[in-house]
Formats: sequence, structure tokens, C-alpha cells
Amino acid sequence: MKLNLFIKQLSSVGRWVTSALLCAAAIAFVWQGAFFSNMTAMANPASNLIAAMDAGDRVQEKVSKDARSAKGFIEDTKNKVEQTAKNNAAKVDRATDDNDNFLERKAKNDASRIEKRAEEDADRTQKAVDNTKNAVERTIDSIKDAFN
Repeated sequence: MKLNLFIKQLSSVGRWVTSALLCAAAIAFVWQGAFFSNMTAMANPASNLIAAMDAGDRVQEKVSKDARSAKGFIEDTKNKVEQTAKNNAAKVDRATDDNDNFLERKAKNDASRIEKRAEEDADRTQKAVDNTKNAVERTIDSIKDAFN
């Protein structure tokens, strides 16, 4: 009986060892293939660096272009908000006949407050776009410098 229990345990340990060796061999083959899949790139690393530099320049151009379009969109939105506030104040002005009506004063104050907030929000958003663009460009420059 005891011999049978020992054989079972030994068989179980043997299966674990076999599984571990097979996994280690599979990892070794995958690792070998990942590092040595492109031998020409290892022989001539300068061509990869030039391609990386070109890709970095393209990314920087794309970031600058997207930042300009985002700023244009922000400016358009700000102008539309301001125009809507002015239109609403003008509608209230036309609807009231008195020169010094409470609703007219409130509408004008609201319009000026909305225009002020639109300016502040647009400036803050454009500054955030600039900060993001600059951070991306600094990161790309750092990566380029690392490869030089």
C-alpha cells in the first residue's frame, strides 16, 4: 500500500516537472523568435533610426495641425455662444417696450456674463490644447534625442 502511495506522488511530481520544462521550452522558443526575427534590422540599425526620426516628425506635424484645428473649433464655439447671448438679449430688448425694464437689464447682464465666461472658457481650453501639444512635442523630442 505504501509503495503505491509513493508511486502516485512520484508520478504527480513527474507531471509537474514535465509541464514546467515544456513551458520553459515554449518561452525560450518564443523569446528567441522575438529577438531574432529581423536580422537585417540588427545588421543596419541606422535605417531604423532614420525611419523613427521621420515618424517623429510626422507625429509632430500631425499634433500641430490637430492643435490648430482644435483651436479653430474652440474659437468658433466661443463666437457662436457670444452671438447667441447677444441675440437673446436683443429679443428681450425687442419684447419689452420700456427703456429701463428689469427683464431687459437682467438679459443684458446675463449676455455680458455669458460672453465673459465664453472668453474665459475658450482661453482656458486653448491653453490646455497648447499645453498638451507642447507635452507631446517634448516627449517626441526626448525620444529622438534618446536615439541619437
